[in-house]
This record gives sequence, C-alpha cells and structure tokens, in this order.
Amino acid sequence: MKDNIWDKLTRVVLVLLLAAAVLGMALWYRPVVAANERMRQDKLELDAKIQKETEVAKKLDSQLRALKDPKTIERLARERLSYAKPGENVVHFDPAPTNSAVR
Repeated sequence: MKDNIWDKLTRVVLVLLLAAAVLGMALWYRPVVAANERMRQDKLELDAKIQKETEVAKKLDSQLRALKDPKTIERLARERLSYAKPGENVVHFDPAPTNSAVR
C-alpha cells in the first residue's frame, strides 16, 4: 500500500510541530538556564570568600590564643615598646637607608 500525499503531509506537519515544540521549550527555559549558571558562578565566588574568611578567622584565633600567653605579651612589649627588665640595655638599630635618589 502506497502512502498518499495526505499521509506524507501529516507526518511532515507532525515532525514540524514536534520540532517547534522542542524549540519553543528550549527558548522558554533559556532564561532559567542562564539564571542557574549565574547563581552557580555566584556560589563559587561566595565559597571562595568563605574559604578566605575562614583562613583569616583561624589566623586571628591563633593570635588571640597567643595573646593569652604572658610570655608572648612580654616579648611583644620588649619588641614594640622597647621595654627592658631592670639592668638590661636596649639597643636600637636604624633601618638601612634606601637608595631612592639614583644618580
């Protein structure tokens, strides 16, 4: 049995309708996919910021724990404030001059 022209046209129309439906769905969901990609990028940036801030928090926590130690406080006072124990002499060294004026 041969297919007549109407059967062929019906198949072509159905294929075209199916293609149009697929294309319509792709165009309909394109903004959703773009928003999803934007949110994924934002999440990666936020994860990087969280990791950086976690490292900063660890450093600050270790500094805080160090400041609870009396020996650390004494060392910092000696270095930064030039404190000395009775009978000790404090010697200061000036930093080397920089050669900013090149001739």
